[in-house]
Amino acid sequence: MSEAVEAVAPRLFSPTLLGFGGAAIGNLYRPVSDEAAVAAVAQSWSQGVRYFDTAPHYGFGLGEQRLGAALEQIDPHGEALVSTKVGRLLTPVETGARERHGFVDANAFEPVFDYSHDGVMRSFEDSLDRLGRDHVDILFAHDLGAATHGAAHAGRWSEFIGGGYRALRRLRDEGAVGAIGLGVNEWQVCEQAMTEGEFDVFLLAGRYTLLEQTALASFLPRCAEQGVSVIVGGPFNSGVLACATLSEAHYDYGVPPEWVSTKVAALRAVCADWDVELPAAALQFPLAHPQVISVIPGLANAGEVHAAAKRMAAPIPPGFWTDLVDRGLIDPAAPVPGTERAP
Repeated sequence: MSEAVEAVAPRLFSPTLLGFGGAAIGNLYRPVSDEAAVAAVAQSWSQGVRYFDTAPHYGFGLGEQRLGAALEQIDPHGEALVSTKVGRLLTPVETGARERHGFVDANAFEPVFDYSHDGVMRSFEDSLDRLGRDHVDILFAHDLGAATHGAAHAGRWSEFIGGGYRALRRLRDEGAVGAIGLGVNEWQVCEQAMTEGEFDVFLLAGRYTLLEQTALASFLPRCAEQGVSVIVGGPFNSGVLACATLSEAHYDYGVPPEWVSTKVAALRAVCADWDVELPAAALQFPLAHPQVISVIPGLANAGEVHAAAKRMAAPIPPGFWTDLVDRGLIDPAAPVPGTERAP
């Protein structure tokens, strides 16, 4: 960021540093029982988590239903900060396939992209019904971007900026949502969004993590200039930074490419030298950046929640981060834990 530009304070809301990523209780990669899903949310609450993220896409409504049911039990006064997403409508489908779009034993709906004004309004109303709420705190437009849509991106973007974006602004102006943004896997579309609209917060998955910091050079400084907050999703890069073995791992929801496996092996070697748990480092690293207000790993059960809370609090020697920089494993310009967060 240019020395002549001062960071603008983030707007509107204060999620807990550790948030709850709701894809896992929508049966991402593996089935989760209703009881385990409710226990995961309840354990998060007992650990002090007050920010919960979900989406219609997660289990095709299942994730929202389970989160809503759990919060009805543990949060009768509505203290939780909840975010969900728009950009897909769920249409009934008959299928015998157990796994679709990465979700196992999910609801019998097919997600269909729709970023129009009316599509966004309908998606939002459907989400409120599943969540059992009359508002949400943050509403994200889900999975925009060229890497997601390929040649169709320009058309999807036009549909959104000419329609869905107006719906987001309307919902915020009417008080039905507290803040608006994009929930995406690519920072480039967030920069495009900041050029063409006004947004409060971006949920960026996988692009500012211990594994890769591609968002550091231009995106995060631009967020600082415009006072836009960032929530880091996918801090384990779809699991590759948390799995016991690489044979079990996903990266960007697929098989890890060679460069990922090589770098994760190098990160594990440094962790072994310093007796640091790799998932602990992965959770703590993004929060050192002043624009990052929360990190939301996917949490499928109470045990994973307990482990995440423990990892967030685990002491990590300052020399560990220096060693990562010296070995070329993290960007030397990246803030690291133990340095003072800017206001």
